[in-house]
Amino acid sequence: MDKRQTDVLNVDNYVENLEQHPSIQLAASRLKEDQVVAFPTETVYGLGGNALSDKAIEKIFRAKGRPTDNPLIVHIADQKDLDNYVKVIPNTVEKLMDAFWPGPLTIVLEHNGKIAPKVTANLSTVAIRMPDHPIALALIKAANLPLAAPSANTSGRPSPTKAEHVIEDLNGRIYTIINGGSTGVGVESTVVDCTGEKPMILRPGGITKEQIQSVVGEVLMDPALHKITEAPKSPGMKYTHYAPAAPLVLVDGDEEFFRKTIEKAQSEGMKVGLLITEEMERNFSVEKQVVIGTRSDLNSVAKNLYDALRAFEKHEVDVIYAEVFAETEIGTAIMNRLNKASGGSMILQHK
Repeated sequence: MDKRQTDVLNVDNYVENLEQHPSIQLAASRLKEDQVVAFPTETVYGLGGNALSDKAIEKIFRAKGRPTDNPLIVHIADQKDLDNYVKVIPNTVEKLMDAFWPGPLTIVLEHNGKIAPKVTANLSTVAIRMPDHPIALALIKAANLPLAAPSANTSGRPSPTKAEHVIEDLNGRIYTIINGGSTGVGVESTVVDCTGEKPMILRPGGITKEQIQSVVGEVLMDPALHKITEAPKSPGMKYTHYAPAAPLVLVDGDEEFFRKTIEKAQSEGMKVGLLITEEMERNFSVEKQVVIGTRSDLNSVAKNLYDALRAFEKHEVDVIYAEVFAETEIGTAIMNRLNKASGGSMILQHK
């Protein structure tokens, strides 16, 4: 498209008959014309396009600058719609849908060929979810299309949890943004491969491994979560993601170790930024510190993570030091995103 000012359509989540809202109808008409639309979900803002049209999908990749071997998640508005796009729905998937749909759980199954090849990166599988957000569901219903929708940001940047983040990255690159306020969960959906004997988590996210196990029993974690060289079966499995404006380094140690790490960097002439919890908020003498949430409620950390990563402007600091979290429950998703944002860079206290 020619570079132009992007339309921002403000929509209240609590409007009755949201599907008929003029802004939803306008956005839906653009989707039917193979344009792309940014819209809120309960996790992050998505950049949606007709999942049946390679023409629309090409616009998503072009707007984001996203590698084309990175598959996209398809969003539907009704559980029954899953039948239209996959070969078989195992009993395990029925249980997962009943427990977690609508919600931040993406299910990977063998597709039946109806989804555009560029959505699946020519894989035999497709990732599908039903979002738990009134605007997302209304838009999908109004368009009467499955929507392929990665996060609505420039590829590699922190995912957008506010319309302002989308504008910052994609203004002039897309025609339409639906502003539905801040998202709730803050990290993307959990992606579960259900093509094998046991479900396997390809990407940790808003639904925890522990929650999934409570419904279907044993769940595996994909070993590729710790590798970046393989062709991805799921979004978020390859390439550097979520990078802030300055290099991010994780600091695994107590508060005194954190302080010494800061002082060492400053002695080398570096301007330091901190990404810390309320419990660690002290009078550190640094250029900037951003409080990300509280350790007593890691859901607050997940919700604020991307907004906090975006809070650091270019040239404001030379390095950002961040706390680490236990990799259990939602902490698994938080650490997955922090490891990707830091490129695996960590300073470890020897105890």
